Amino acid sequence: MALPGVPNYAEDWARDTHDFFNLIVLIPIIVLNIMNWNWDLLFFGKKQNIADAWTGEWFDLFFWTTVSYFVSDLIWVLLVPKCVKSPGVIIQHHVVTMLYLLVPFYRPHCRWCMGACMSVEINTWFLIARRVFNKQGFPPWIIDLSIVSIRLKVISVGFYVTWFGIRVFLYPAMLYYLIKVYMKESTRSGTYVNIDLIPPVLQSVFCILNLKWTIDLIASKIRYFKRKRAMKGSGKTVEYVDKGL
Repeated sequence: MALPGVPNYAEDWARDTHDFFNLIVLIPIIVLNIMNWNWDLLFFGKKQNIADAWTGEWFDLFFWTTVSYFVSDLIWVLLVPKCVKSPGVIIQHHVVTMLYLLVPFYRPHCRWCMGACMSVEINTWFLIARRVFNKQGFPPWIIDLSIVSIRLKVISVGFYVTWFGIRVFLYPAMLYYLIKVYMKESTRSGTYVNIDLIPPVLQSVFCILNLKWTIDLIASKIRYFKRKRAMKGSGKTVEYVDKGL
């Protein structure tokens, strides 16, 4: 196996209904985000930076759909906190996100940043999908060409590619860009206290959260390999029951 399997999850009505809600609602958000980009220019055209590929043709619908999702999900978690593993973290995350959304709403030139940052919901979808469609915790990397096995492999590949591509690479890159914008505005205005200070501060919060979750993810894999090595030495089989990422 190149990578270990996912955790084994027992049936949980509160968590499962919340998961299905997210799997359904995140799809239009992801699609609307995709529709706001010129993909030919993004990957093949000549551009000075990623902002040039942002069209914003569907921004209003994208924005209000996103706001509606975070408001409804926040209310859900507040009413049924056991539907997620860490309700306190999720609540703080949603509150900060909704504050962050005020920036592209009032600053049109920053709207492409919302599109770039909201691409993380692709990873969120894969994160939930690998829990919903593999509650038994089957290792996805064993060679097996059954429909179930192929589905698990696609979800796992999508999860890891988007995790490291978006959370580990894109978010810090966005932080670097937002700091440059802030420094440029500070030089122009002659003060370090200006509205462009808000984006890098909030982006830093998300980078810290992503760092924590990445450490948790890697730690869960280390625990798995240690358990597997110990069980192999004793001649027993290992069942992955870690409840982390």
